[in-house]
Amino acid sequence: MKISPLFRLRTLGVVATAAGACLLGGAAFAQAAYPTKTITIVVPYPAGGSNDTFARQVAKELGDELKQPVIIDNRPGASGNTGTGQVSKAAPDGYTLVAVSSSMTTNAAVQSKLPFDPVKGLAPIAMFAKGPFIVAVNNEFPAKTPAELIAAIKAKPGQYNYASSGAGSVNQFGTELLKAKVGDLQIAHIPYKGMGPAVTDLVGNQTQLLISSGPSLLPMVRAGKLRAVGITSLKPSPIAPDLTPVSTAVPGYEFELWWGLLAPAGTPPDVIAKLNGAVNKIITKPEIAANFLREGAIATPLSPAQFGTVIAEDVERWKKLAKQQNITAD
Repeated sequence: MKISPLFRLRTLGVVATAAGACLLGGAAFAQAAYPTKTITIVVPYPAGGSNDTFARQVAKELGDELKQPVIIDNRPGASGNTGTGQVSKAAPDGYTLVAVSSSMTTNAAVQSKLPFDPVKGLAPIAMFAKGPFIVAVNNEFPAKTPAELIAAIKAKPGQYNYASSGAGSVNQFGTELLKAKVGDLQIAHIPYKGMGPAVTDLVGNQTQLLISSGPSLLPMVRAGKLRAVGITSLKPSPIAPDLTPVSTAVPGYEFELWWGLLAPAGTPPDVIAKLNGAVNKIITKPEIAANFLREGAIATPLSPAQFGTVIAEDVERWKKLAKQQNITAD
């Protein structure tokens, strides 16, 4: 039987349409299939810190949400840069992620040779939470409010010291931002190797001021060994609702730490979107939000684009402050 050219064209069209449908169906299946194996969240700090605590809470819930194991891999070193750099070079497939905090952006402000680009080398997934710092003094210091703190330091310029967990640390940035906002606040920086010795010397009056996270300071405040004089949020915070914002004495002063999840640059947008939706669902669960609050942070769901904007703006903000206040790393 002779087959007409028109029949052949129609037949080829049906075959092509069917093949295209199979390809589209296959792509949709591949997209829906993620994840198909264990996901690793790298924490670039030792176990026990805030990054580790928040990452573990999210990881457990994320595994339940995605129906795949999610494990934590602590890779400390170089103030968080080692583990973060390793993840930036990992396969961009959604199976190796990193839990970071805003210390990544302060590191970028003072270190010229990071093993990764904090803006272009990593893809934002979701913010876990953010939280203000507590402003604490030792019990011998003559101040109980932010206004009294500023007045006391101005009354004795150069005679007081402030502590930090190290040169270029977020604690130093928080205090130097205060100095920059006030303009003539003369108080010297004493860097320590970690928050433990910094708090110890503050209690012992070797230093007089420390601006740090709630988990680092509130236990000592509640024990009566330190005095909290303010909080670094613009408005009163549920972290410590009884504390007065420093902005009441220093207009515009605000300093908050954030925590979040990143992936290697180039991770498919659909994978990022799926992870973002899952994390945002997790952190808004009442029990998770309550856990965060006890750790000094407020659950903060953002889109990947919003989180990326926070990171980029922080890097530029802290670079300007580092140059203005001569903040350098060890």
